[in-house]
Amino acid sequence: MSQDPLITVAVPSFNQGRYLNDALESIFRQDLSLEVYVLDGGSTDESIDIIERWSGLLAGWRSWPDEGQSAAINEGIAMGRAPFVCWLNSDDWLLPGGLAVLLDALLEFPEASAAYGRAWNFEQRTSKLRPALVMPFREWLFAQFCLISQPATLMRRSAWEAVGGLDASLHMAMDYDLWWRLQKASGPLRFVDAFVAVNRDHDETKTHTRRHQHYREAMAVVGRHYGRVPLKWWFAQPYAVWYRSLRRRG
Repeated sequence: MSQDPLITVAVPSFNQGRYLNDALESIFRQDLSLEVYVLDGGSTDESIDIIERWSGLLAGWRSWPDEGQSAAINEGIAMGRAPFVCWLNSDDWLLPGGLAVLLDALLEFPEASAAYGRAWNFEQRTSKLRPALVMPFREWLFAQFCLISQPATLMRRSAWEAVGGLDASLHMAMDYDLWWRLQKASGPLRFVDAFVAVNRDHDETKTHTRRHQHYREAMAVVGRHYGRVPLKWWFAQPYAVWYRSLRRRG
């Protein structure tokens, strides 16, 4: 690279070859100096061919069984040295200029540990886009649901390292837990009212296939950081699990 990288991007992936190329292409279309690390969990699909195709632009990559998504993201970000960090799951993608929008917010507000923007949810089965539920940060509201869409986030490395990155014991709600810890340590994350990323919604996501575990982890995170679990979670869990099961059968 001709200049020092501004942003370290970790891309965790496992058997997501059908989506991985879109994710990497969206990263390298960002008009910024980046260092990108792909952490593949030992894929057996076409993922390695795709990674090798991009290897000339990657700062590094590996493919072997690992301790899960959270540990892989921590590993990738630790490999880098850029002052700002993020991760992009291999089935999501960034919008053109998305990282620049978030970076500008962090440069304008040096007290902010992280910035987040709006995101689209893309439903793979119907190819329909709908806006993700993203809102300015309010702690009482954040205790009701995660109002931050993970692919639409950017953090300062100093803030990431101060809280120890992701909790590798979490496999579903690790981002929700991280946002809580960042705001407890440094204050609310900076909201940017612009669309910067797309979250791909498909039937193989962990949120769909491991819905019970998702709710257990999220409720434990809320209870730990907020002191109690709002009633909404107890009502929402059985409905969400039932609705997702209907979608899978549909």
